[in-house]
Amino acid sequence: MLMHVDHSVLLLIDFQVRLQPAIHDATQVLEAGVWLTRLAQRLQVPVICTEQYPKGLGPTMPALRALLPDECVIEKLHFSAVAGSGLFEAHGGERAHFVVAGTEAHVCVQQTVLDLLAAGRRVFVVDEAVGSRRNTDKALALERMRSHGADIVSREMVVFEWLRQAGSELFREISREFIR
Repeated sequence: MLMHVDHSVLLLIDFQVRLQPAIHDATQVLEAGVWLTRLAQRLQVPVICTEQYPKGLGPTMPALRALLPDECVIEKLHFSAVAGSGLFEAHGGERAHFVVAGTEAHVCVQQTVLDLLAAGRRVFVVDEAVGSRRNTDKALALERMRSHGADIVSREMVVFEWLRQAGSELFREISREFIR
C-alpha cells in the first residue's frame, strides 16, 4: 500500500502556459508540481510530463519545463495520457506506482487515473498538486478517483514514503531541502 521509489514514476499532466492562468490556486499547484519533480529527480524516480495539444495550450510552464529533459515530455491529443501517447513505453512508464500531479483534475488527470487503474497500476494523486478551473470540479474528481481505487495523498506523504526511514544522510539532506 506504500509508495516505493523503486516502483514509482512521477506523472505530470498538462502544466501548460495557456491553461495554468485559469486554474484555481494555480501558483500552489505549479509550486507543488515543481517540488515533486525536484524530489523525484533527487531520489532518482523517473518523471514523465504530458502536454495536451501544445499548439493550442502552449508548452509546459517554464518553471517546470526547465527541470525536464526533452525525452521526459510526451505530446498527446487524447484527454487520457494512457490513450495513444506511448505512456507505458516512456522511461518509467513500466512502473507499478504512478504518482500523479497536474491539470485539469476533472478532465485529463481523472481520465488518465481511471485508465491507469484499469491497466492495473497503483495510483497516488497528490491533492495540492492537481487543479481545475473550479474548485468544485477538483473536489468531485478527487472523490471519483478515490471511489475507483486511487489514493489521494499529500506531497509530504510522498516524500516520507519514498524515504522510508530517518537517520540517514539522505534523510537529513531531503529534510533540509524539501521538508523544512
